[in-house]
Amino acid sequence: MQVYVLAAICLAVGFPVGYLLRGSAPEPSVTTAQAPSMPGEVQPASAGASGAPHAMPSLDDMKRMADKKAEPLLTKLKADPKNAPLLNQVGIVYRSAHQFKEAEEYFQKSLAVDPKNVDVRTDMAACMFYTGDADGAIRELQEALKYDPKHAGALMNLGILEWKAKNDVPSAVASWEKLLKLNPDFPQKEQVQRMIAEAKTSKG
Repeated sequence: MQVYVLAAICLAVGFPVGYLLRGSAPEPSVTTAQAPSMPGEVQPASAGASGAPHAMPSLDDMKRMADKKAEPLLTKLKADPKNAPLLNQVGIVYRSAHQFKEAEEYFQKSLAVDPKNVDVRTDMAACMFYTGDADGAIRELQEALKYDPKHAGALMNLGILEWKAKNDVPSAVASWEKLLKLNPDFPQKEQVQRMIAEAKTSKG
């Protein structure tokens, strides 16, 4: 249910569903879909360059594309299995294809080598949430913030999960207020302010 809750959250606050997947720079997508789909969600047909509708690839199709895209990286990993950046790249490939369990496994391996990489930990937390482990995702975001207390993605995601997954409005508001205080030029500042206001209202 949590993946569908997240979709509702994003619609309510005006953020794309994929916000929780932006700990690090995104890998070029392995699909033509313009917005992340939720596991098990059927995408509507969309128009191609010619204007004719075409079906978006299924999750199975995306898994096959991700496997193919990951092949050269996995070949390199055979010779260097503890290469943290390379493990992260594989994780990003699977994350981009919405194969969150596979992505989480590679992010975990990357963190075993480089535990202080906050971007990777933030990405892994998002994948954990999408696979149904909200508590684990929150723990990972809290761990990430020990290494980088001002990390905008971790603070944003932590607030969303505290609010919608745990109904902990004070903690969510505290995370977002800290985000704005430490990142005054945050591009989505207005949206964060709206979420703070909405969360406080919902508490009442």
